[in-house]
Amino acid sequence: MSRQLHLNAFVLGVGHHEAAWRHPLTDEQRVLDPRHYIEVAQLAERGLLDSVFFADILAVGPNVARNSQQVFEPITLLSAIAGSTQRIGLIATASTSYNHPYTLARAFASLEHISGGRAGWNVVTSATADEARNFGFNGTPEHAQRYSRAEEFVDVVTALWHSWESDALRLDVDAALFADPDKVHTVDHVGPHFTVRGPLNSPRSPQGRPVLVQAGSSESGKDLAARIAEVVFTAQRSVADGTAFYDDLKNRASQYGRGRDEIAILPGIVPYIGDTEAQARELEHEFTTLISPDYALRQLSVFFGQDLSGIALDDRLPPLPQESEIEGNKSRSSLVRALAEGEDLTVRDLIGRLGGGRGHRTIAGTPQQIADDLIEWVDAGAADGFNIMPPYLPGGLEAFVDKVVPILQERGRFRTEYTGSTLAGHYGLDAAARGEVRAASPVTR
Repeated sequence: MSRQLHLNAFVLGVGHHEAAWRHPLTDEQRVLDPRHYIEVAQLAERGLLDSVFFADILAVGPNVARNSQQVFEPITLLSAIAGSTQRIGLIATASTSYNHPYTLARAFASLEHISGGRAGWNVVTSATADEARNFGFNGTPEHAQRYSRAEEFVDVVTALWHSWESDALRLDVDAALFADPDKVHTVDHVGPHFTVRGPLNSPRSPQGRPVLVQAGSSESGKDLAARIAEVVFTAQRSVADGTAFYDDLKNRASQYGRGRDEIAILPGIVPYIGDTEAQARELEHEFTTLISPDYALRQLSVFFGQDLSGIALDDRLPPLPQESEIEGNKSRSSLVRALAEGEDLTVRDLIGRLGGGRGHRTIAGTPQQIADDLIEWVDAGAADGFNIMPPYLPGGLEAFVDKVVPILQERGRFRTEYTGSTLAGHYGLDAAARGEVRAASPVTR
């Protein structure tokens, strides 16, 4: 039986291209319109996609004069979207560096109940100096320290989500019994970063707990993903690179006693779709010509933790820190360096290549070409599906839903109807494998 693809829509403003808000195919005024995001999620649901995903950064961004990547806190926005959708999964990014486990566990539990069990948490460690300064730090905390905190953070949050057993809530009016206290447990966590008693003041959710997502591709990021992630978003630019990452991560998961099918790996892809390949390439070129070099250079500076704003556009990249020397975007810096050196790109060419997806793979072609490409990656063992990153919204996602998805369905590679109602169900996650984690002890009656 042909492998079924998983498809997630990564929603970012009016499009993933950094100049999307300037293109006539978008309405820049809708960046701050919640109805825009609701309509995009409804469009993804019409296409039967597994989920929609909102990234987040806890700072204004690299150059607010040209663009600001996130303007809404994603859990809040997804709560609004939940009421206007029925089946689509809802994934929000939230930082382990600048939150507390209890408040974050409660926020996601609320989204779980509001949506009927469709929530997912993209676990990030926050890598930029601007974010650190907003929380009282002079610079980005050390990479190893961020991931040590993240590991403990996820353990505490997971324990809190399981602090109510699945049948703890009774609502027995005659017996005046709201919940069975023998089935509501403290977590009594004491660790190097957090001390949390529990239990969470929210009952078990319809899918047990939110789906755990991870997007780091550094060594520490892959180790964290192998231990806790159920969905992994990644940036791979070739089938060979995708296959190497796929095998590496699935093999790491086995070291934690997990099966290969317990993690779905979804590389990002930025599709430019046209009736002909020439039309698709022309569409991509239109967006490239709208790039503001000063914004792009500031974005490049963030990747390497070094000011590159003054470099000449027609030169090659100057000598830059190696991944081992970077505390922020380790894996992305290596990807960008490899792209620049592997294709001998000038800075101008490089920022043009990065404009659509910040290092994620872009493809310009007909719906048939794009469907063929996606299937090729999955059949080669380089992906379980894809994180679709439309360069412009809503039109770029509409083209994918209306033109690419039907081809995948005709070829038996994508669902023709939803068969489940939870995000875990969409990703085929085994309820038993997700397990019931028993917290420390019952609460006092």
